[in-house]
Amino acid sequence: MTAVYDLTAKALRNPATILGLSAANLDLLIRQARTAMLLPRLGSVLNELGYLEQLPAAPRAHFDSSQVIADKQNQAIRWEIARIQTALQDAVPAVILLKGAAYVLADLPAARGRFFSDVDLLVPKDKLGATEAALMLGGWISAHHNAYDQRYYRDWMHELPPMQHLTRQTVLDLHHTILPETARLHPDAHKLIGAAISLPGYVGLQVPAPVDHRRLFQFARDAVEKALEHPGREGHADCRVGQHQRPQAVDQVKSRSHDEKRNDDEAAR
Repeated sequence: MTAVYDLTAKALRNPATILGLSAANLDLLIRQARTAMLLPRLGSVLNELGYLEQLPAAPRAHFDSSQVIADKQNQAIRWEIARIQTALQDAVPAVILLKGAAYVLADLPAARGRFFSDVDLLVPKDKLGATEAALMLGGWISAHHNAYDQRYYRDWMHELPPMQHLTRQTVLDLHHTILPETARLHPDAHKLIGAAISLPGYVGLQVPAPVDHRRLFQFARDAVEKALEHPGREGHADCRVGQHQRPQAVDQVKSRSHDEKRNDDEAAR
């Protein structure tokens, strides 16, 4: 982690430290957290602990305004998922929501104070064609028109080229696994899909099982600037696994990872 995010990292790990910051450092913290897209997340944590109301009015206003934006995005992502659900209802039996979309619909703590840039979906590889066709009929089109990019995504990656809605300009990523075809590690997408949990009240929508929620964030971040997301944004992504269940969930993570490492090693021979 780079020094630029030190204040934000400390505040996420020990929120009480924010009460001892000088005005200058509080200003720096707010700018750092905003750059890392963690300002509403940090504000949510501070509010839950009763620290937010102890801050001066000016810095508190920054946290409040960022939370308004995050709440609006949370509402918008639910509406967008409903549109996706309608578009896919006759195309595939079920689609798995990943990352932020999964947190929101499963009502996980990690959804609070989260910003969204897209919706991530996962379907079996043999359902990609039907799913993509249904999404196109619903108004989503590929955001990459270059023939090279199309082939690169379709032949080598873990997802199709990003799709963007024609009118709303919203973006979704359609995955068939969670790591590129060319990656050294090859998590078994069939196991992840087979273990997915249906969402009550949402026909055809599922989220990864607790063990897979934990495993998904062992992998590399999309960008160096987002390395800070782990303690703040993904730290509660255990899909309602209680304290007494967590040792068991960790054992499941280790067991699944060891199985797949053995499979990868055997394939490499």
